[in-house]
Amino acid sequence: MADKSEKTKARLPRGFADRSADDIRAVEKMMATIRGVYELYGFEPVEQPLIEYTDALGKFLPDQDRPNEGVFSFQDDDDQWLSLRYDLTAPTARFVAENYERLPKPYRSYRSGWVFRNEKPGPGRFRQFMQFDADTVGAPSVAADAEMAMMMADVMEALGIKRGDYVIRVNNRKVLDGVLEAIGLGGDENAGRRLQVLRAIDKADKFPREEIDKLLGVGRWDGGKEGEGDFTKGAGLSAEQIDKLRALMLQSGNAGVLIAKNEASPAELEAGPFPGSTNYYSNRQLCRDMIAAAEENGMSVVGINELNEIAALVDAAGYGPHRIRIDGSVVRGLEYYTGPVFEAELLAEIPNEDGQIVRFGSVGGGGRYDGLVSRFRGERVPATGFSIGVSRLMTALKNLGKLDTSDVIAPVVVLVMDKDTESLGRYQKMVAELRAAGIRSEMYLGGAGMKAQLKYADRRGSPVAIIQGGDERARGEVQIKDLIEGARMSAEISDNAEWRAARPAQVTVAESELVGEVKKILAAQAEERARGK
Repeated sequence: MADKSEKTKARLPRGFADRSADDIRAVEKMMATIRGVYELYGFEPVEQPLIEYTDALGKFLPDQDRPNEGVFSFQDDDDQWLSLRYDLTAPTARFVAENYERLPKPYRSYRSGWVFRNEKPGPGRFRQFMQFDADTVGAPSVAADAEMAMMMADVMEALGIKRGDYVIRVNNRKVLDGVLEAIGLGGDENAGRRLQVLRAIDKADKFPREEIDKLLGVGRWDGGKEGEGDFTKGAGLSAEQIDKLRALMLQSGNAGVLIAKNEASPAELEAGPFPGSTNYYSNRQLCRDMIAAAEENGMSVVGINELNEIAALVDAAGYGPHRIRIDGSVVRGLEYYTGPVFEAELLAEIPNEDGQIVRFGSVGGGGRYDGLVSRFRGERVPATGFSIGVSRLMTALKNLGKLDTSDVIAPVVVLVMDKDTESLGRYQKMVAELRAAGIRSEMYLGGAGMKAQLKYADRRGSPVAIIQGGDERARGEVQIKDLIEGARMSAEISDNAEWRAARPAQVTVAESELVGEVKKILAAQAEERARGK
């Protein structure tokens, strides 16, 4: 007998999650829809490995003996540092650089897969999660960025999210760089602090203002009070710098720029009047106001002019500010963005796993990263892309009722009443006939009796059980149990007369009629599901 003290404890590593059949099917259904939109825009699928050389990832360079801060890293037999990819963008940049001469330019591609972060896990924050990206490499015009924003709006609607329940927010890192320079964080020597500031602002949808101010200043404790939980060091800004940062960002991202109806474009008119006003929100007017604010503060207007061009392009294509909105508060927390950045946000109030009504916020984002491919080639290679957080979006869609997987039918179960070779062969023949007819089915492979086998079929959610004992076999017959109807009858029918009038939950047919009868039962169950019975 094994020593119980030596048994291994079954435990899931922190920051990782097991996935159920429902979750996997929901993801596949959602990704098929997203893939359809990407294909409609002319993007092609491609795939890179989960592991890259650490120095190729760009964000985390090996500057210490073990460069595994933020990423999972290890050394191979040649003492080369390798890392699990932390996103899909850096491997894309490496792939394009390595195959640059043979790829068409611009190169339009999409990919999906797992990414890994060696960071502290927390609620809704995992060390392994899936992303679904689309990228255009070799297109210098911000028309490529405008297209990304429009494609993401189309993805949201293809997934059943109606207008008004989502928005694609767009900003420009060049605008943010101007704001940071205006508060004294210009120059290479402040690159680290600039990134800390951007990451702090990027958490505005997760933390209240006072907590963001702590991250911009000395830092914050996870527990809310000093000494509670882990401490996150802040960017070290003074109170004066924080106030100026907020003032300039507010000027560059005013959320209430309105124009009269006779000045509004068709896309702006489609969005409807701004709540509580007879005027209309305008991305184009916002950009004009941003330019005026930047000039007043001595900031560069290059980034704002790019936003102005994006605003004009999406407006001309019919995407109003209710779908795509210029917003100066959009940051994105990765340092490789060099121009326009965008974020897909769900505005609908959605019940979470605990039934609480919440705003899900961001479910994807991206931007222009003109420096990533250039690192490998020594020449400027413009690129832009968008990444969808698959697990987060799936959770939101499921809670909205947009990812129903109830159309997946559990397998028919053929019970094993006799275990001699001849009987097992007959059971296996039944399963083969059902499968040949396109019916999911399985022969019970455990060692339990009939009662336990029926319990197994019930736990599997099986619609039908097939039973053939010795007597039925002698007569060339099988019993077919409609498990769905049987469960309904036992729960709802109270007297014998009603029971007799109901659709029978069990029938006996000739073996030759097995497939046809199972099809009839499954069709009746499908009809009842459609009626909501």
